[in-house]
Order: sequence, then C-alpha cells, then structure tokens
Amino acid sequence: MKRDLVYTSLCRISDLETRPFRVEPLGHSAWEMGDYIALRIRHRGHGGVRLELTNGRMMEPLSGLKVIGALGDRHATLEITGAWKLARPDQPFHLLTGAGLAGRMTSFSPFSPFPMEVEYLGHLTRQSRKVTMHQFLPTTGSDPYAGPVILIVGTSMSAGKTTVSRIVINELVKMGKKVLGVKMTGAGRYRDILTMADAGADVICDFVDVGLPSTAVDPDLFRERLALLLRVMADKHPDVAVVEIGASPMEPYRGDLAMEALGRQIRATLLCASDPYAALGVQQAFGLRPDIIAGPATNTIAGAELAQRLCGVPAINIILPEHLPILDQLLVERCDHSDAA
Repeated sequence: MKRDLVYTSLCRISDLETRPFRVEPLGHSAWEMGDYIALRIRHRGHGGVRLELTNGRMMEPLSGLKVIGALGDRHATLEITGAWKLARPDQPFHLLTGAGLAGRMTSFSPFSPFPMEVEYLGHLTRQSRKVTMHQFLPTTGSDPYAGPVILIVGTSMSAGKTTVSRIVINELVKMGKKVLGVKMTGAGRYRDILTMADAGADVICDFVDVGLPSTAVDPDLFRERLALLLRVMADKHPDVAVVEIGASPMEPYRGDLAMEALGRQIRATLLCASDPYAALGVQQAFGLRPDIIAGPATNTIAGAELAQRLCGVPAINIILPEHLPILDQLLVERCDHSDAA
C-alpha cells in the first residue's frame, strides 16, 4: 500500500490498502477495462463533485491529489458519457464517477457536475503484472440464486429507483424477511447498495463485487460475471432479494440481460418512471408490464392518474405512508408464495 494515495470505492474488493504494489506507466495497448491505475487530479471539477472512498464516505477532491481508480465506461443519459479506450497516457482524461471510474469524457449535461480532470501516473503492478479488478473475484458455491426477486427498474437514471428500493426493503424487513439488496447493473458507486443496507437489508452486493467497474461491457463478459453474481447472491441465503437495475433496460448497461437471467424468479416488478409518458415508452418498447408504477411520475394525482391510464397498471406514490398498504399487500402475496410463476 501507499499512504500518499486515495483509494476510491472501486478498490473496495481489492487488497490494495493492505498489500504493497508498484506504479508503472504502461503503453495504451496494454490497457484494459478493470485495470487499477494511479492518477493525479489536475482539476477538481465543479458542481459538488466528490470522491467516494472504499468505506463509502465522500471526500472533497484537491488539485494535485493522487488517487487510485479503474478503467471503465459510462453512458449516463442525464449526466456524463465517457470511454476508457479514448483515454491516453500522455493526455488528461477524467473520473467519470466519484467512485474512481476512469476514462475520457465524451459528453456531459450542462445540468451535471463537471467531472475531475486527471493525469495518468501509471498502472498498479505486482511482480511486473498489472493489478486488476478481475484478480479479486469471489469464491462461491456452484448454485445460482433461485429465490424470489422483487425487481426495481426505471425509465432512466434519476427515476427514483434507489428511494423505492429502500422503501421496499424496509417493508420486507418489517415483515421479518432476511433481505438481500442488489444493484445488478449501472456504473460503479458504493452509495447505492449502502443505502439498501441503511434501509435494513441484511446483506448487500453488486456488480463491482464480481470485478466490473460498470456494466457497460461486452454482453458475453456481462453474462459471465452475472452468473458469478447470482452465485454470490445464493451464498447470502436471503429470504428475498430486492434487485435494482441501474439506468433502464433499454440502455447499454445490460439491464435487459439481467432481467432475462432472473426470469421466473421475479415475483413483482416496480417501474420507477420520471414521467407518465416515459413509463408508457418503456412498457411498449421493452414489453414490460410492471405490477406498480412509482417514482416522480406519481408525485401528483395528475401524474399518477395519467400513468395509470396510459399503462393500465396501478400508479402510486409509495413515499406516502397512506399508500404503503398497497405495496405491502403485493409483497405479502408474492413473497409468501415464492414458488408461484
């Protein structure tokens, strides 16, 4: 370990903070997704950008600070897009998330915080071999998770999925269930699954645990790591898993493949929608018929009524306590009959 470095949350699956390594510059042809790299912050960004540490705490960045991140891609509809393959060792690039996802920014929303600009110092190596996220894959049993799943899916990022996940988890915990909170797709951040733990989830895991800095990856690689994640989930032995699909199933984070893999284990689906028309769009484009529409689309009676009329399924603002009985009834019916189709 090196004490003059800040370890971002993508390092949380590794032993980098406890075992020594070297920092050695490598040519771009040797770079790969998931490589751990050392970076120096050239510009701290603006708009509230912060670094996320391995324990989930947030840290204000300082120009000149040295950090450890990992190469990966981001394809956020409302914030930033970027790709690790476009980054070059002799040119500044960016931290695409505070979790340490590193690549060259290709676009950003004017309403989004501007990311930190960084310079490449080198790859982390041991005995002249790169240190990568892929080297820290967990050892698991051979059987995939086969229990009930409550699926939280959205029309886009910032559609209320994490808030709804917390409410669902809290209600299940009050029913006496051992709950597993899972974020199956997205761009690596620790805070999403930590909020699941804050809501009462007994255990948590995500795609970072199986060596992916984000799930904007080749479909075959995602399927391979998803199979491992399902075995990780099985080893937690929950009564029920609350699974959040980051972004939406229409985006290149492979949410469609995650939903396909979960298949008949999905006992109930909550669609978090930014507006009623977005709910209809996902329903029609993806062939998804949720049990409940939630999220900002239901913030007002007008929005909820329109979403329900367009989509033909209940649309409720489950943040409001008076609407929780509807959610509770669904959870009791589906989780207490876990072998139902």
